[in-house]
Amino acid sequence: MPFLDRIKRFLSSPQGRRLTEQGRRLASAPRNQQRARGLLARLRGRR
Repeated sequence: MPFLDRIKRFLSSPQGRRLTEQGRRLASAPRNQQRARGLLARLRGRR
């Protein structure tokens, strides 16, 4: 089974939906957004 198909199948399962929702909640937190922007800025600066 191709890798992307396995990912799609997992994300459509109850556990995958639960993790997706948890990720959305965490991503919407202002502190986590700030941390993500800082990480991306550091990664971009390394090039």
